[in-house]
Amino acid sequence: MNFCRALLASASLAAALAGPANSGGLNLTIGGRRDEWPVESLRAAQHWRLNLPGGAQFDASALLLMPDGQLLTVNDRGPTVYRIKFLENTNAADLIPIPNCFTPQQLAPFAKQKIGRYDCEGLARDDQGRIYLCEEENRWILRCNPAKGQVERLPIDWKPVEKYFHPTDRNASFEGIALAGTRLFVANERQRGRLIVVDLKTLKVVDNFTAQPKGSNARDVHYSDLSFYAGSLYALLRESRTVLQINPDTHRVLAQFDYAEMELAPEVAFATWLPIGQMEGLAVDGHNFWLVTDNNGFARLRDSQDRRPILFRCPRAKTDPK
Repeated sequence: MNFCRALLASASLAAALAGPANSGGLNLTIGGRRDEWPVESLRAAQHWRLNLPGGAQFDASALLLMPDGQLLTVNDRGPTVYRIKFLENTNAADLIPIPNCFTPQQLAPFAKQKIGRYDCEGLARDDQGRIYLCEEENRWILRCNPAKGQVERLPIDWKPVEKYFHPTDRNASFEGIALAGTRLFVANERQRGRLIVVDLKTLKVVDNFTAQPKGSNARDVHYSDLSFYAGSLYALLRESRTVLQINPDTHRVLAQFDYAEMELAPEVAFATWLPIGQMEGLAVDGHNFWLVTDNNGFARLRDSQDRRPILFRCPRAKTDPK
């Protein structure tokens, strides 16, 4: 997310927070009472600084855990997908471009319809090995088949949820995606934050709902990324510095994982004047939460020359609410 536009977004969010809960006709569908689910604090067992490709600013805006354990990410300044290559005996990692996936040549057929630059935010993968990318400026879902070298834009009918889309701010839209079989989960970021479910067989919206963290009375929710694991949908909420585990069928929040203390620790904190969190990428497995920052080019507090994003590995509790 562009940091100037993010500042304007935070002002809009502040106005929303000042209003009464669920005002303005916003229909929040939240399963269960908010005091029912457990809250856990995430702490990093390890963290890595992601080296900037070619020294250019890299705003990491998604995480995708592959079946072989590799992690992929994307820069919100372009559609190139990168593999995170951990370096031995150091807390740094390189970003290696994935070939034959969302290349300029593959995206050329969509050039006439494209508004602005490619503002790419979320990543997902299906059982056929195809990579999905959500693009915020145009509200597109793109799918790449690396084996065939083909990219397609999914003609999804968004009419049932268009009322949640901001009429002018194209930086307030699709921020994360996740896949579970033929269900595609899409996070509409803010101003009318909504979790949207698309049937990939019909390309129709089949469900939509909102989930909020405990203690929040805001009329809006700010989603930053999604991940799906073992039957649960996990939503990253950058503003609240938390991750929600959600039952996607009942919309009930099962657990909440707060990470504010970890993100604001002096050794990793960024010298930003923005009143928002920096986490924008989430991947979940049976052992860990993986989180990555979009620090908008800001340097770390303790090193004014280090503007690299940071990847965190946070071990999860042995018990997993169902």
